[in-house]
Amino acid sequence: MELRVWRVPKRVLGSARDLKYALAYVVGSVCVVRYDNEAGKGDHRHIGATETACAFTTPDALLADFWKDVDNWRPK
Repeated sequence: MELRVWRVPKRVLGSARDLKYALAYVVGSVCVVRYDNEAGKGDHRHIGATETACAFTTPDALLADFWKDVDNWRPK
């Protein structure tokens, strides 16, 4: 598990905020869930091999969505 959120001097290209983030859940050296806002791509998530846009409203909501996807990925 790696969670990184940091404030940057100006808005990230493709995003509406001055926060850069990368949240990753790794299993057996493979990243299976990742949320990030890579410059130019905006807010998005990777679930397995699938990449989709995601909405960033608040840091708390972003973390809640990330943990929900992690919980859905993990075996029951």
